[in-house]
Amino acid sequence: MVGIHFVLQNLTLPNWDEFSNLNSEAIQNKKKEFTKIRKIRESIPDWLDERGYSELGDQWPNEISALNKQASVVIRTNEFLISRDELQTKLLEENIDTYKSSELSSALILKERKNIFKTISFKSGFFEVQDISSQLVAPSLMIEPGMRIIDACAGAGGKTLHIATLLNNKGKVISLDTEAWKLNELKKRAGRNKLQNIETRLIESQKTIKRLKETADRLLLDVPCSGIGVLKRNPDTKWKLTNERINELILLQKDILSNYQVMLKPGGLLVYSTCSILPSENQYQINSFLEMHKNFSLIDEKIISPSASGFDGFYKIGRASCRERV
Repeated sequence: MVGIHFVLQNLTLPNWDEFSNLNSEAIQNKKKEFTKIRKIRESIPDWLDERGYSELGDQWPNEISALNKQASVVIRTNEFLISRDELQTKLLEENIDTYKSSELSSALILKERKNIFKTISFKSGFFEVQDISSQLVAPSLMIEPGMRIIDACAGAGGKTLHIATLLNNKGKVISLDTEAWKLNELKKRAGRNKLQNIETRLIESQKTIKRLKETADRLLLDVPCSGIGVLKRNPDTKWKLTNERINELILLQKDILSNYQVMLKPGGLLVYSTCSILPSENQYQINSFLEMHKNFSLIDEKIISPSASGFDGFYKIGRASCRERV
């Protein structure tokens, strides 16, 4: 294996007995032969290649290739505390060089990967690490001051923090999750960000949802998903994930959409998002939901392609409005 590595890296093989039977030309030819096979070239399981192609067709090769490239480090400015220009200057003083995103006024992209969690700026709550794709979610809620917003699958709260910032620390964000430790982490992050308009609630049963019936002006369902859109950040996912697990997640997403929508007021706005690029977790879910819930109408959809954007792949905005309930 060491000898083959030398050959594939175009290094000169040492004149050792252990390498005497290696044929450099044959190894290089074998490499050329195998790199024509997508699942080997992209280093993905057979089932994932089959599913990706079955759902995305000719778009799949470009997407999986993009997902195998290293992710940029993107940060979101906490505009409640500091402007992007001020943050960029402070980071440069801490030897962190960044450039501005042209897509989002809050985003900075690191020119070089560094440990930014030790910086004074991070400890002061001036920014959070959050990809461009993820930063598009909170603004899609069309937030206005004083609104009551529910982030129903909050996790550790990256999007909750963004929502609270857009509310200018006014109104209220109710962050729900089934895992208490994630909500505890959110509380710590909110404290560092100097945000006081966040309330966390553990989902202990369906009663938690029923108590919040028709109380939200905006409802974010950033549902559990396969994470295929963020493989560049979590490349080991492709070896831990299974077809069966994706199918389980699809059922869970459908259940969340159907049961959690009751928290939205008539006239409110629901945003469904995933960090997946599979239609079965995205467009198909929204289509099925709209068929079952005629009091909702689709406003728009936004699919972020890793190959086109250079960032994470997301079904970021399946945005639907709620008419009067029957």
